[in-house]
Amino acid sequence: MSVQYIKGVGEKRAGLFSKLDVFTLCDLVHLFPRSYLDFSSPQKIRELKSGETACVRATVGCRVSKAMIRQGMTVFKTVLTDGEDVLHVTIFNNRFLAERLEEGKEFLFLGRVSVNRGEFELTNPLVHEVNSPDVLEPVYPLTAGLSNKTVESAVKNALALYYREETPDPIPDEIRRTFSLCHEQFALKNIHFPSCLKDAEIARKRLIFEELLVLQTGMLALRKKSREKTNIIIKDNTAEFIRTLPFTLTSAQKRAVSDCVRDMESSVPMNRLLQGDVGSGKTVVAAALMYSAAKNGFQSALMAPTEVLAVQHYKTLSKMLPENIRISLLTGSSTAKEKREAKAKLETGETDIVIGTHALLTSDTVFASLGLVVTDEQHRFGVRQRGLLGEKGKNVHVLVMSATPIPRTLSLIIYGDLDISVIDELPAGRQKIKTYFVDSSYRKRIYAFIKRHLDAGLQAYIVCPLVEENETELISASKYAEELSKKEFAAYRVALLHGKMKPKEKAAVMKDFADGKVQLLVSTTVIEVGIDVPNAAVMVIENAERFGLSTLHQLRGRVGRGSVQSSCILISDAEGETAKKRLQIMCKTTDGFKIADEDLRLRGPGDFFGSRQHGLPELRIAGMLEDMVTLKQTKQAAQMIFDADPLFEKEEHKALKESIDRLFRKTGQNALN
Repeated sequence: MSVQYIKGVGEKRAGLFSKLDVFTLCDLVHLFPRSYLDFSSPQKIRELKSGETACVRATVGCRVSKAMIRQGMTVFKTVLTDGEDVLHVTIFNNRFLAERLEEGKEFLFLGRVSVNRGEFELTNPLVHEVNSPDVLEPVYPLTAGLSNKTVESAVKNALALYYREETPDPIPDEIRRTFSLCHEQFALKNIHFPSCLKDAEIARKRLIFEELLVLQTGMLALRKKSREKTNIIIKDNTAEFIRTLPFTLTSAQKRAVSDCVRDMESSVPMNRLLQGDVGSGKTVVAAALMYSAAKNGFQSALMAPTEVLAVQHYKTLSKMLPENIRISLLTGSSTAKEKREAKAKLETGETDIVIGTHALLTSDTVFASLGLVVTDEQHRFGVRQRGLLGEKGKNVHVLVMSATPIPRTLSLIIYGDLDISVIDELPAGRQKIKTYFVDSSYRKRIYAFIKRHLDAGLQAYIVCPLVEENETELISASKYAEELSKKEFAAYRVALLHGKMKPKEKAAVMKDFADGKVQLLVSTTVIEVGIDVPNAAVMVIENAERFGLSTLHQLRGRVGRGSVQSSCILISDAEGETAKKRLQIMCKTTDGFKIADEDLRLRGPGDFFGSRQHGLPELRIAGMLEDMVTLKQTKQAAQMIFDADPLFEKEEHKALKESIDRLFRKTGQNALN
């Protein structure tokens, strides 16, 4: 049922609710309060403390006075008493509330306490009837045009409709008993309109469990779906390729190759995540697998998030792989002729490996015998985009590569449908990057440090958080680059790179930097996923506190690509202890996984779940970090359900199946069909 047909909503408000991702009756009853206004425990006036939010039960002690202090600003004042002490109340521009406060009537008042001329005062307090059973008022997420009262009223009407008929509980009885959970009907009523905080907590516990159970069961279904049989059996030819390399693979690289070979030789398609820090050698692993595929008569596709990165992969693999392995490049900026030729060779089987961007996804890109799909920096692609490439073959093998370290506690959830291999060591000869955290008073010394490196024939990056100046004091990349090129670095070749530039402009700048024509590159985070420049030895990051640790780690990985000692300098004037701790972590370790764990602990899961690109449905009430215990319980419960009824055919699993369909439909995935 569409939300617009619920009493009190209508077509116009339905449009506003859509901004909260509320489209149906079911969506509305699952729009949970962010918090509650608590009128349940009123204090005495003498117990109040300035600066705190408090609830007071008091009587209006005198008639409300009214004064217009300026055009459009009316102030109402009165005094409250609890029989022992007095409390002043000031109300701005709310005639309705002022008229409600009749002398001698008793109310519950909730607001922030201040002290004015030695007297306690509440400004614009919330007012509640003393005898009302609803002492906890829900506070909902809102958008412009929707008031809390409007949402509250709509939710009440939605709940009445939702339970007009007996609705089956998505959590089976056995699971509810095992984990001591209340029924859904109790949970929904008491998450919205609890009679006490204990009932709200019981409801919350159950709804968190339900949401994570639906997620975990859906992930198991996706995993099973990805394990359908395949006729693409790729026998191992990797050793043949590895022998041609001028270096020895690390133990971690060898393990990753073995994992993938085992997958590709089986009758179940590979669906594997290859995680490794920047510079850990993931591309070599992919090259070995694509070589093996070609030797078995199958084509491979490698999709990169940017043209710059696609071109780099093309050049790297062209040098790395033998000449008899035919490689093509297909990007958005390829000429019409180049695209035509590349696609023709793919369709006829004259190309063994194609490297490209989103251009690989077009309907007229047809493969003769696609067997292996590799996506690089996979978090830059949506789930649907990755799926489209895989659909160009029949049950193809899939390798997903990521240099963004995900905390181990979360990776099994985010990538529940994937097997995971981790490259946790760097190739021999790589020196650890020295990282320093300083304030802006060191900037002159930093410039001198950069110049010494440029004079020695090396290159450097300076990263800024903004492209253009705004109302903040943050350094703008465009203005900064201009100043540096005219003043401190007038004798050097300086260039600017940012995301608002056209693809061809960005590619030209990056090429000039890679070719050594640019010595100092001033950039935004657009270089986070960029090309390898082994000659770059210094990375300076301005306003470092503005970036998540994982982003800082990615940026730092742009240097240290060669054998020369490299440095990363974090500049920040942030005074907060948390910001300082985060930046100090960067100085202590270069282990991306340790950094990711710390980032998660200090900042919460926002960095990892702020984007929908990971492909997980958005959670409404559960938190991946704070509900880790429940996460583990639901993993166990999901496996119990899935083992007993993998197709969700039993009557007690029908409601759960509907919940899974509903949750995963929002990501463009179909977990159960």
